[in-house]
Amino acid sequence: MNIILLLAPFSVLLGLAAVAAFVWTLRSGQYDDIEGAAVRILIEDEADSEAGGP
Repeated sequence: MNIILLLAPFSVLLGLAAVAAFVWTLRSGQYDDIEGAAVRILIEDEADSEAGGP
């Protein structure tokens, strides 16, 4: 029963850390351009076309 007194505050702190990390990623703009990374891989670079890449 004493372990609950240790684990309950630890789990609350861990949850608050996860929320803080999520808010930090929102404020830093991690989710601003969701489709950009998916489309960027399909764009052929000029260096690849000059080198005769696939």
